[in-house]
Amino acid sequence: MSTSTIHDIGYRHYEGRRNGRAYVLRSLYVHNLRAAYGLGRPARAKVMPFLLGAIMLLPAAGSVAAFAFTKQEDALFRYASYANIMQVIVAIFLATQAPVLASREVRFHVIPLYFSRPVGHLDFVLAKAAAMATALFALMAVPVTVLYVGGLISKMPDSGEQLLKYLGALVGCVLFALVLAAIGMVVAAFTPRRGFGVAAVIAVYMISAAFVGAVQGIAEAQTNFTLQGWAGLFTPFNLVDIVQVRLLGAQSSSAGVPSGVAGGVVALAVCALIVVGSVAVLYRRFRKAGLS
Repeated sequence: MSTSTIHDIGYRHYEGRRNGRAYVLRSLYVHNLRAAYGLGRPARAKVMPFLLGAIMLLPAAGSVAAFAFTKQEDALFRYASYANIMQVIVAIFLATQAPVLASREVRFHVIPLYFSRPVGHLDFVLAKAAAMATALFALMAVPVTVLYVGGLISKMPDSGEQLLKYLGALVGCVLFALVLAAIGMVVAAFTPRRGFGVAAVIAVYMISAAFVGAVQGIAEAQTNFTLQGWAGLFTPFNLVDIVQVRLLGAQSSSAGVPSGVAGGVVALAVCALIVVGSVAVLYRRFRKAGLS
């Protein structure tokens, strides 16, 4: 029969303040948001996100300069259309940075280390998804703000109407960020190697855009504008544009949108479904990775 003895070897118990779940969640969020822009990492990790951020700003700055010289309202990009116009750059940012947040820890099998601490699976997922959405929102909202502020400085008429359009565009940027982050994080979480993750996110973007574009082109040629509008639900940029046009009063920048407020409500429901569904999928994915 074996006996066990507990020896007191002098370790002190932790008597400091325990900061709780909110502190852990906030720390994870800040850590992932910094990682999305390469902050706290070598210089090469900062090149791509900041280069893409600069490319996003250039057309906005040029548009403001053109408006300042010509005073033609058409010289200034529409706020709500900017993300759609620059969608290729936004998609590249998502493809390159989503694997940084979703793939790296899976690849190196360090997820169990997070869950050895008092970190919940849902907190882990929410922190990563929120960080990716915030990084995307900043990428799109900063140039829109440059357009708005530049227009005000250059004496854009109807400042009250411009403010409403600007605020509506920011709501659109929030929707773009949530939907794109949801899709990108799910795709990246299932491709542990970063290169494959980048290719997979780009492939999802290009295939959905090409498929919907082809369907909308055929529908337009057959004058089936109902099909042309509803087909936009199947590509993220067109999906959010439908919400902007039908619920926020923006002008369309897509090939087609469904008619009436019902189209906007359905598109908003699809956006919510994508976001909630992605959180559920990421929860299962990281929970499984945490057990391996």
